[in-house]
Amino acid sequence: MPQPIENVSVNPEANIYFDGRCVSHSLQLADGSRKSVGVIFPSSLTFSTGEPELMELIKGRCRIKREDEADWSEFGGGEQFSVAGNSRFDIETLETLHYICHFG
Repeated sequence: MPQPIENVSVNPEANIYFDGRCVSHSLQLADGSRKSVGVIFPSSLTFSTGEPELMELIKGRCRIKREDEADWSEFGGGEQFSVAGNSRFDIETLETLHYICHFG
């Protein structure tokens, strides 16, 4: 079970992407770091990153392919993967995916 994220400011307006297939909320931590907490419903999507991201998967399963990789990698709840800044990755969610995205 993931630990609660404490001492945060939450933007109450949801970030809604890809016609509602990805929904998240932005968090600002007391130390200035940013995270988002969200869900991706079963779908195939392509995300672009501005800064490096660490995706912590809470529940669900997905396959990803980073833009510099030829093969897909599968991840599930309790695992994590990282994506370089200023890049793209394809994600196929095999089950509804609950995640925390750590920026920077």
